Amino acid sequence: MAYIVDLRSDCVTKPTKSMKHAMINSALGDDVFGEDQTVNMLESKVATLLGKQAALYVPSGTMSNLLAVMVHCKKRGSEAIVGNLSHIYKYEQGGAAHLAGVLLSTIQNKPDGTFDLYELEKKFRGDDIHEPITSLVAIENTHNSCGGKVLPLEWVDELSEICKKHSIPLHMDGARMMNASIALKEPPSRLVQGCDSISICFSKGLSAPVGSCLVGSYHFIEQARRLRKMLGGGMRQAGVIAAAAVVALDEVTPLLEFDHKRAQILAKTIHGLQLNNFSVDVSGVHTNIVMVNISKDIPLQAEQLVQRLQQVSLDETQGDCKTSNDEGVIVKAVSFSDKIMRLCLHADITDEELWMAIMKITFVFKQLDAHYSTK
Repeated sequence: MAYIVDLRSDCVTKPTKSMKHAMINSALGDDVFGEDQTVNMLESKVATLLGKQAALYVPSGTMSNLLAVMVHCKKRGSEAIVGNLSHIYKYEQGGAAHLAGVLLSTIQNKPDGTFDLYELEKKFRGDDIHEPITSLVAIENTHNSCGGKVLPLEWVDELSEICKKHSIPLHMDGARMMNASIALKEPPSRLVQGCDSISICFSKGLSAPVGSCLVGSYHFIEQARRLRKMLGGGMRQAGVIAAAAVVALDEVTPLLEFDHKRAQILAKTIHGLQLNNFSVDVSGVHTNIVMVNISKDIPLQAEQLVQRLQQVSLDETQGDCKTSNDEGVIVKAVSFSDKIMRLCLHADITDEELWMAIMKITFVFKQLDAHYSTK
């Protein structure tokens, strides 16, 4: 037997006892008819939290982002500009093109999740009849592929002004926006004050079992609600899951700070090992995500490292790399590229589990570092 510490993602979290209680006791109705009291309460709560007029509860962040693209880009063949490392571009199966007929044009993300605003302004199109019309710019906060980076407020403000100057709406994929809010010590409404629409997810670090909200103006949400039905996202007694999202906002949001602190401890521990072949940019750990870099000088791939952390060797159990019950430890992680492995902290990881993960990671990293350093 082995003890598993799951650091693959913050979407592996389980609903809390308070969430389960709220789900069982939630007031229900038919949400397609606008009669589910719990969903209505959640949508009102989120709209107020973000300083916008209205919100729409949807099954997933992918659907939320797709709806934003479809509403903003009213004509098929329109163009939306997104970062080349954005979730919309990398992980949503090209839904904007497949379902909305929208061209996703990319701009190079910098390591901090931003991109060059001068370059962006030069990319805007629409005057030439040969070109598509740029109808949307989308950003991501925190930025997943960039290691959970928080976008600088000044940059978002400047981007917003550029978009307004050209009458192009700005959408924020805020799947982990509450992490950004906690990290910056700013209210969520400040982070999105220049955005025309926002997507916020409840099933990642906030620990709810399912769901996201799309937020914007009354007119925007009215159009999104109609399109949600077309995409199959119109749910009936959805309050049974929306209730968990309400609890998540109230009770789990303040706990995100502890996820960030644990991520810092993990990052600093790996950095402090001073290994030749494994490194972490501690200053780049803004929230709950830690990216481990593998040296390009060794043949080890990130997927191989992920697999090794899920194995328990004999020398581990014969030594100190085990639990107090003599169980081996498995750490689950994900490979983000050939040479980058991601570790993600979340509410289900206790201090004790963090130290078990550190024990395992330290053992494996030292073992592999010694192996490749002698070659």
